Parts: sequence; C-alpha cells; structure tokens
Amino acid sequence: MALNRTCSLINKKNSFGVALSRASSWWSHVEMGPPDPILGVTEAFKRDQNPKKVNLGAGAYRDDNGKPFVLPSVKKAEQRLFQKNLDKEYAPISGVAEFCKLAIELALGDNNARLKDGCNATVQGISGTGALRIGAAFLNSFSPSKIIHVPTPTWGNHFPIFRHSGLEVQTYAFYDPKTCGFDFEGALRDISKMPEKSIILLHACAHNPTGVDPRPEQWAELSKVIKSRNLFPFFDMAYQGFASGSLDKDAHAVRLFLEEGHEIALAQSFAKNMGLYGERAGAFSLVLNNKEDVAKVMSQLKILIRPMISSPPIHGARIVQEILGDKGLREEWLVDVKGMADRIISIRAALRNQLQTLGSSKNWQHITDQIGMFCFTGLTPPQVEKIIKDFSIYLTKDGRISIAGVTTKNVEYLAHAMHEVTK
Repeated sequence: MALNRTCSLINKKNSFGVALSRASSWWSHVEMGPPDPILGVTEAFKRDQNPKKVNLGAGAYRDDNGKPFVLPSVKKAEQRLFQKNLDKEYAPISGVAEFCKLAIELALGDNNARLKDGCNATVQGISGTGALRIGAAFLNSFSPSKIIHVPTPTWGNHFPIFRHSGLEVQTYAFYDPKTCGFDFEGALRDISKMPEKSIILLHACAHNPTGVDPRPEQWAELSKVIKSRNLFPFFDMAYQGFASGSLDKDAHAVRLFLEEGHEIALAQSFAKNMGLYGERAGAFSLVLNNKEDVAKVMSQLKILIRPMISSPPIHGARIVQEILGDKGLREEWLVDVKGMADRIISIRAALRNQLQTLGSSKNWQHITDQIGMFCFTGLTPPQVEKIIKDFSIYLTKDGRISIAGVTTKNVEYLAHAMHEVTK
C-alpha cells in the first residue's frame, strides 16, 4: 500500500515536471532581438569609469549642467492644474478636444484659412510616435498607394512604425555626406520618379538625425515637384519652436504646402518643445480641401484609435492646453523654448570655434549650418570607434551627436577629441 502511494506520488511529480518543461519551452523558438542602437550607447556610457565621459547619444534636452530640464512654464501649468482639482475620467477616443484645437492652431497659425473653414481632422496621439502610428494606419486603410517614401537617412523608428502599419517603405536621397548638407538635386531627382499618389514623408524642421533642413526656396521647389507628381505629403513635426526659436519659421514648410493647395497629414510632438518627454503628448491631423470630408475622416480615425489605445492619456494634453490656452503662460513658454533653442545654437557655434582654434584643417561649417538637437558630424565609423575608445565620448556609429549633451564645460574636451580623431 505504501509502495503504491509512493509510486503515485512519483508519477504525479513526473507529470508535473513534464508539464513544467512544456510550459518553460513554449517560447524557446523566439530569437534574441538586436539591441537598440541609442540605448546601447547609453548603456556603454554608464559602464565607463572615465570621469570625463560624455554621452551624446540620447535625444533629450539637457541644461548647461547636463541635467534634465523642466520648463518653468510647464511647472506653472502643473501647479494650476493641481489647483483646479480636475477629475481623471477617460478622454474621448479622439483625445482632449481643446488640446487638439490648440495643437493644430500652433502648427498652422491662428489665421489659417483651412482651420477657419473647419477643414481639419485632428486627434490626440501618444506623442509623435503615436501620431505617426495613427496616420500610418489611416493611410494603409484609405490611401490609394501603400508606399511611403522616407528620406535617407531618417529617424530610425519611422521604418518599423510604417511597416507595422502595413505600408511599404522606400527611400529618397536627402543627405549628402560629402558636404554634410542637403542633397537637393538628388532629392528632386528621386521625387520626380516616385509613382503618382505615393506618400512622401517630410521632416518639417530640424531633420532627425542630420539637422539638415532645406532652405525656403528649396522647400518651394520641393512643393512644386511633389504637387506635379501628385504625391501625398506626410509631415513629421517634432521640433516646432525648438529648432530656430521661432514657431513661425519652424512651421514654414507645412504652411507653404497648404498655401500651395496640398492636402497633408501632420504628426506633432510636444516632447522637445515643451520638454514633455514622458508625458507623451502629440497630435495627428489630416488637413483637407473640403470640409464635407472631415466628418467621414474623423469617424474612421476614431475606429482605428479605439482598438489601438482606446483613448489617449490626459495629463500631458492638459499641460499643453494650459500653456497654449493662456496668453500670459504661452508667452512665458515662448521664452523657455527660445532659451533652449538659443543654447543649442550657441553650443554649435562654440564647438565650431573651438575646432578652428585648435587648427583643424577640416571645414566644420556644417555644424552651424545644421539645426536642432542633432548634428551629423561627418565622423566615420572608425573615427567614432576611436573617439569612444580614447576619449569616452559616446555617440552613434553614423557620427550623429546630440548637441543637447554638449555644455560649456565639456565643449573644449569634445572639440579636442574630434580634432584628434580627424587629423
């Protein structure tokens, strides 16, 4: 009897072991994915014991002490929100309505004719990434073409966002490594060959990752070619105000295209220009020619958003709404955002001047010609490897640095390192 009970327990234990083995091997076929290149730079930086180490990989603004910066206007907006004792109810599927209204007005200007005519469908997205994802899903569902053309290079996340949405991603010339500037002729050549009704992605300002933007007259020519090819423009606007310090200047391309009769898609982010990185505040808009189509488009956007996120988060949107909806607070924010832009611009100038002072034979004009958070330095992969190894200055292999990580305290060290590896 005791022997039978023991055998029964052993059998149960073996059965449990087999079940456990099956359960533990359920996902054994899943392969290890490649590490994120930006996060990899940050992890390597953290492991480095060099007290002079510098992290130029992360795409987030830092003050001149290298610390995260919460805008004073944002702090004031949050204090006001706290005092209002607001509820935490769900936002509508399309997001906080007043936030959406203020966001698209910021992009297009208060007196934009299409806005006055109600020719826009604007919804809230989870920052710029979420806005792009909503737009991509809509285009995959309703665009006559499922091909989107992105510049070479472009933000790395553009590719998976569009591919996961079902779009086919192709590229067009944009950056010229010989000049570290805009390949205008190459872009015109490639755009003129795109199939009609294709989608073309355009960085509204402060191109990520190169910092290279077309000049106003080049934007005008691009608009003409895009219109003549009957292409649909999708603008990614992540840096309005942060690039130049001027909301209007940074929105020039978007407003120009509308003036010239284009219908556009627009993704906006408030991560950079309000420092709301973790709040994930963004918006997606379709700006149309006919008001009659707006209700239909909005209905389909809601249908796409519902299973995607159900409804967007409210806190970041309320911060943006508080700032943009109050004249005094908006003016304070404009001072804040210009202060960030001016620091980036001044650090670019300081870096270029330091390289020239060191007697570098290279032409570093592109450092100040480029704009926004990022700079394509022109460093080659071997030079990047050397500057990391010898100087503990961390950046991505393509030579991109985040100017936000450069301060008045480390700019001389960075210039020295760049000079040494490019001799």
